Amino acid sequence: MPRRTGEDGLWRSALIDGPRRRSDFPAEHSGVEAEAGPDAEKAPVDPEELRRRAEEVLVRRLRGKQLSVSEARGVLRENDVDRDTIEDILDEFQHRGYLDDRTLAQLLVTSGVERKGQGRIALSRALSQRGIPRDVVEEALEELPDDDAERALEFARSKASGMSRLEPDTALRRLLGQLARRGYGGSVAMNAARTALREAGSGRSGVRFVDSD
Repeated sequence: MPRRTGEDGLWRSALIDGPRRRSDFPAEHSGVEAEAGPDAEKAPVDPEELRRRAEEVLVRRLRGKQLSVSEARGVLRENDVDRDTIEDILDEFQHRGYLDDRTLAQLLVTSGVERKGQGRIALSRALSQRGIPRDVVEEALEELPDDDAERALEFARSKASGMSRLEPDTALRRLLGQLARRGYGGSVAMNAARTALREAGSGRSGVRFVDSD
């Protein structure tokens, strides 16, 4: 009897002759769909859809925290949009008032002074770390009253009372370090530390700080 050909003959011969290579069997009967090759083209992503997604991500970030333009640019770069689209989105968000480096700089300065007792050096550093341009930083600091000495003394007084049991040199060194971390240095920090420690030590045992000649 002649051997059957075609698909039916292929399956019959597989049962008689034993298993063959997977490629010997028709894909439609193998139970396994043909796999796409490495060069299979991916469906193109609509640029407008990419932009919409990037804008949604940026809006969510802005709901949780006010961002500088530089920080917003970094968020958009993580969302596969091209450079021109990024700048277009930033322009639109600035036009709508969602991004405003000057307003952010003013808020950071106010917070740094009132809540953290920071001086100009620390404030300038904090604003620069947020990516705010140098000219905007300088503009915000120009509006700040020139009372670093008064703010330094106020901060030093708040810390000096807890150093009453320390040796004078140790207390001075620690207080100067705390002032430096908040952006007060040089004569401003030294005068504030000396004054605060002298006031804290007046009339009590412990720190007795006396100005040196």
